[in-house]
Amino acid sequence: MPDLFLDSLIVMLVVVDPIGLTPIFAALTHGESTATRRKMAVRGTLIAAVILVVFTLAGDRLLSLLGIGMPAFQIAGGVLLFLLAVDMVFARHSGLRSTTEREQKEAETKKDISVFPLAIPLIAGPGALTTVLLMVGDQGSDPAVLASVLGVLLVVLTITLMALLLSERIMAILGETGTNVISRVLGVILAALAVQFVLDGWMASLPSFDEIAPQMMTV
Repeated sequence: MPDLFLDSLIVMLVVVDPIGLTPIFAALTHGESTATRRKMAVRGTLIAAVILVVFTLAGDRLLSLLGIGMPAFQIAGGVLLFLLAVDMVFARHSGLRSTTEREQKEAETKKDISVFPLAIPLIAGPGALTTVLLMVGDQGSDPAVLASVLGVLLVVLTITLMALLLSERIMAILGETGTNVISRVLGVILAALAVQFVLDGWMASLPSFDEIAPQMMTV
């Protein structure tokens, strides 16, 4: 269980990328008072937490209702996370982890960005939601697994909130270039993890030897 917690924590930290969120949050809240920025950071993080927790608790049932097997979701999720990793490495904005250009223009006209685009898609975006479902997997009924994933969300969202609250200081220290460098390094790690998800899903979809053996005996 400690290994599951550590692995899930690393994946979720890479996907959410709290450091990478700071320049976006700083740009969208430019000119706002410190109290307003703090209020939007707290509210956006809480809303994202509710969304991610719902997916953690109901994700397995959702897949069952849609008739989607876990191997298929692992492969699809791995591909999605790989595309996300490519965006991180090349510092592109496709909407998987950050806002698109049109979304950012819309956000700039809003006084309160806590729901959109902060909670969705910056924190609880497609990559984070996919990662949560992959972490729970087909063990959604196991209380230990659920507790581990919820613990990971608590840690990651706490770090994210702290990064948002300290966004001005972080930007002063790292700058735009520093945050991009960190995101690119994390992107390489995420690419490897995404490939592993695809391989795990592919291997799980193949028939086991126990299923093939009876057929081989009858040939």
